[in-house]
Amino acid sequence: SRSHVNHHNSPKKPGPARAKSNRKHKYTKENGMDDSLTKDEYEALTQIRKAHKGERPSACVARNAKALIGLKYVTRGKDGAFMLTEKGQQTLFVKRCIDGLRMMAASAVATAAPAKLEGDVAAFLSKKGLIAPHTAGEGFVLTARGWESLADIESRESKP
Repeated sequence: SRSHVNHHNSPKKPGPARAKSNRKHKYTKENGMDDSLTKDEYEALTQIRKAHKGERPSACVARNAKALIGLKYVTRGKDGAFMLTEKGQQTLFVKRCIDGLRMMAASAVATAAPAKLEGDVAAFLSKKGLIAPHTAGEGFVLTARGWESLADIESRESKP
C-alpha cells in the first residue's frame, strides 16, 4: 500500500527571501500621506520631465511609476506616456532649487568657478533674494539670505 503524505501539515520550505521595501510613504493621522520621495523616485521624475515623445520609459521610471502615480506626482496619458502632474512639477522644481543652492554653496566653499544654474531655477532664486549675480563676471553667488535658507533646509532634513 502507498503511504499518504499530507502536504498541508508538512513544514514550509523557506522560499526566496523578499527584499524589504524601504518605502518612506507612511500614512499617519496627522498629515495623511508622508510624501518624502526616495532618490530613485526623484530620478524617475527627472527622467519623465526630460523624456521625449514616444520614448520608451527607462527601468527607473518603470520601477517607480506605480508609487509616483499613487502619490499623484505622475499620470499616464492616452498614448501611455508618463507625464508629470502639477504636484510632480512643483516638487521637482523645489528639489532643483535646493540642489542649486547646495551646488552654489559647495562651489563657494571650494572657491571654484561660480556654479551654473538652469535658467528657471536661477530666475526664481534671484527673485527670492537667495542668490545675486557674481561680481567678477558670469554666474551667481549665495546671498546671506541664501545661506540662512540652506542652513534651515539642512537642519530640517537632518531631523527624523
